[in-house]
Amino acid sequence: MMGPAHSLSGAMAWLGVGLATSWAGAPMPWAVLLTGTLICAGAALAPDLDHKSATISRAFGPPSRWLAALIDKLSAAVYNATRGRRDRRRSGGHRTLTHTWVWAVLIGVGFSAAAIFWGRWAVLIILFIHMVLAVEGLLWRHARPSSDVLVWMLGAAAAWILASILDQPGNGSAWLFPDHPYLWIGLPIILGSIVHTIGDSITISGCPMFWPLSIKGRRWYPAGTPAFMRFRAGSHVENAVLMPTFMVVGGVCGAGALYLA
Repeated sequence: MMGPAHSLSGAMAWLGVGLATSWAGAPMPWAVLLTGTLICAGAALAPDLDHKSATISRAFGPPSRWLAALIDKLSAAVYNATRGRRDRRRSGGHRTLTHTWVWAVLIGVGFSAAAIFWGRWAVLIILFIHMVLAVEGLLWRHARPSSDVLVWMLGAAAAWILASILDQPGNGSAWLFPDHPYLWIGLPIILGSIVHTIGDSITISGCPMFWPLSIKGRRWYPAGTPAFMRFRAGSHVENAVLMPTFMVVGGVCGAGALYLA
């Protein structure tokens, strides 16, 4: 799928989690619901950091482009080192390492650990990164023709405001883990990455999200729906069917989560 659809699916997924936790008796404070939705929307773009032309690779100027080139080489190296007997050798790493559930969990755990060990400044950096990505993904029609600096300023302002709100008693910095504020921050990051892989699995190329499990002699098996159910990224199905569905389902889940909180 393309970036906007990935972001909308990430936002919908966290709103769905918000509704589920309300039903389970552990409702999210509204600030966690909002912040997590934006983080998840941004994180749903992150797996494409292995592609130089992806939204995330362009979002932060030269540093993100350099990082994308590094991730591409790392992904290709891991792919070739772990490929199964039926996996062909590759020179590029797109849709390999960063499109696995192992990567999703490692990245989410890493961000949670950073928030715990380095405190507020780590939280602000994590929020800034994902707020910028959320703007790029959810407000793509306005973000793309705008100056990168304006998008960064909006991301920084959103990060500061949200962190200040979350830090107020009862607003959610310690949601779910009372003794470890912001430990939950990795959850929407993990979910966003996983939702990205699921989105790619319903396109023609599929997605090797189950690596390193071997499927049909391939550790990088492009898992996905049956062939007749797949579509090309950016197609009419994505733009006219899936994106409106994501918005409607997300809105219903968000309203339900707030009502039950």
